[in-house]
Amino acid sequence: MDAYDKGSDARQGQGQGGPGGTGGPGGEAGPEGTGGAPESAGAPEPAGASEPAEPGEPAADVESAGAPEPAGAPEPADAPEPAGAPEPAEPGGTAEPGRPTGVAALSPRYQVGAVVALAVVAVAVCAHIGLVFLHVAPSNTLTKQHGSVVDEWVFPEFEQNWKLFAPNPLQQNVSVQLRAEISTADGEIRTTRWYDLSAEDGRAIDGNPLPSHTQQNELRRAWDFFVASHDSEDRPVGLRGTLSETYLRRIALLRLDRGGAAGPGDVVERVQYRSRTTNVEPPPWSGEKVSDRPTVRELPWWSVAAENRDVRAGKPGQAAQSGQAAQEGGAA
Repeated sequence: MDAYDKGSDARQGQGQGGPGGTGGPGGEAGPEGTGGAPESAGAPEPAGASEPAEPGEPAADVESAGAPEPAGAPEPADAPEPAGAPEPAEPGGTAEPGRPTGVAALSPRYQVGAVVALAVVAVAVCAHIGLVFLHVAPSNTLTKQHGSVVDEWVFPEFEQNWKLFAPNPLQQNVSVQLRAEISTADGEIRTTRWYDLSAEDGRAIDGNPLPSHTQQNELRRAWDFFVASHDSEDRPVGLRGTLSETYLRRIALLRLDRGGAAGPGDVVERVQYRSRTTNVEPPPWSGEKVSDRPTVRELPWWSVAAENRDVRAGKPGQAAQSGQAAQEGGAA
């Protein structure tokens, strides 16, 4: 009975000294109570009961220690995130939406500086392109009036050796003509008429959708090669000049044979070239005036005895190799 009564008193004392009761901890009187019942000695404390907090310390959350969880109780599932919700930006990641970037992110003073720098670069680039355009373009009013300014800017760093619309625009019509001295079978010397080789090539090209490379470029390249490697007195300049003469001799023999200049038993002894150059008439709107009188350049007679000996000896391959080398030299 005594133990039962003490337990009853202990339970009653704890009930009265709990929150909202009249008793304080340790049986001391609370602020409004008259004092709690003394704890009964040896009374077991409830399992997991937390000790009273010291004065001045926050009370800790009271968890029931050792409280058994219901068997098979499901753990609370995480709440699903709404679809399309943006993930928080990590440090150093992309900028926030709506935040200005690039030049707009600069301060007004730096924005003005960036705009001025871009304007200066744009003006310099446009000026450079314009001066180079005037340098490579055909002669016009601006180049005639400000040619020295253009040359000072272009030379020597930005020099151009090509034209704008063609590598070498033709401003002249050059007609290459040929004649020969032929020894006949009865020992006489006969001089042929002038054969207009350029006109023959022109007739072969006109109306031909697929003209050959020989018809278009063989004679033109050979003559350009000769003019570039000879002086005003028709004297060869170096080995290239001699090579160009050999190439023209072989072309002459081929064209004369094709035209039937030498009959059966006849032999071509010498050949002679001449050119007839006329200026291309400029368009009426240009106002440019050029002479319409042709310029004739007549070369001396060349002996072709060595070439004829090679043909008689059966060495056409050597002649073809020399002609190919001369054509490559003229193209260079």
